[in-house]
Amino acid sequence: MLEGFDDWVTFRFDEVIDEGGQPNFGDGTGGLEKLVFLSPDTLIPRISWRRQTIAVRPRHGWTANTTYRIELAQGIRDLSGNTLNRGEVVTFTTGGALPTTMLTGRAVDWSNRRFLPAALVEALTPDSLSYRTLADSSGRFVLGPLPLGEWLVRVSNDANRNRRRDGREAWDTVRVAAGQDSVGELWLFERDTLPPRPTGANAATRVDSFTIAITLSQPVDPALSLGPEAVAVRALPDSTTLGAITALPAAQHDTVYRAADQARRAAADSAQADRVRADSAQADSAQADSVQADSVPPPLDRRVVPARPGAAAPVDTSDRPSQLRPVLGNRLMIRVTEPLQSGGRYLIEVVGVRAAGGAIGDITVVLVVPEPRPAQVTDSTAVPADSIPALPDTTAAGRP
Repeated sequence: MLEGFDDWVTFRFDEVIDEGGQPNFGDGTGGLEKLVFLSPDTLIPRISWRRQTIAVRPRHGWTANTTYRIELAQGIRDLSGNTLNRGEVVTFTTGGALPTTMLTGRAVDWSNRRFLPAALVEALTPDSLSYRTLADSSGRFVLGPLPLGEWLVRVSNDANRNRRRDGREAWDTVRVAAGQDSVGELWLFERDTLPPRPTGANAATRVDSFTIAITLSQPVDPALSLGPEAVAVRALPDSTTLGAITALPAAQHDTVYRAADQARRAAADSAQADRVRADSAQADSAQADSVQADSVPPPLDRRVVPARPGAAAPVDTSDRPSQLRPVLGNRLMIRVTEPLQSGGRYLIEVVGVRAAGGAIGDITVVLVVPEPRPAQVTDSTAVPADSIPALPDTTAAGRP
């Protein structure tokens, strides 16, 4: 306990420390300012660099009866380029006993389903005190020691490294009860207070004859399931209605309709294979009639067999997220009962589309199905060009 403390906290090194490419003026862009975390304080601390020392203190001074945590993140370098590959933490109080609570957890990028390195971790008390740290290269974090009590832990993807959560950065929160030390996995994704809307020049595209994909401005709630009462697909210009079945997130749509689509493709492949076998049998029969039976080699198997994917390599799941969550994406799939026609235009209306962040809105978009490209047909009756060059005339005038 350092009651009445009013000085700098100094870190001393055995080599001269590199101040970084940017000076430390208190705006958070300085080379050392990006590597120093002082909690609880949301302001950029005052930092003093003197060759082999880095001194830190709050911008408005120390507060009595407060637990302070100062962390030097990985990245401190000396003038020879050697980098400190671990963080250094100093914890002390300006009144009261030193706490022992430690919070541990891991940051997961939900959209890419992978652990998120260097995520910004904040633990907030009910009176808005904030303790901060960074996740390591595997998304793990340890924050503490902290005072005993309830905590709201917020983890965000600090993409611009300004040590605060900006509007378009992915984040997630979890409330931790007093006495609990494990935060678990936090699944980060982008959130928006506005409802989802179609985005891009071709927001609606045809996936196949019975499926339409709509690209939205934010991830769709993976639990969303809309029936025909919420979906309308009308052919333009006569507004003929195509029977809509469902509107589902892409991952859920694939799960529901994968078996039906595979059966339809298998039937088409089987019909194609039957035609190829018939053509091959006819060609083999004609060839057998034109030569002696004992000189004919065994016929080749000319059947068209779909390429069989190779066996999947063993997947190491030891460093995968432990929770099983559905795939998060920003595509909404519309299923219809009547096939979409090439060259057609369709008006699509969906009511009650819910984003992963909770915002709900209605969608109206027009689908334009492109015409098939005409096949290039060559004239089989054209006379091929003569590839033999013309010879010079040896009977030219002036010669015998």
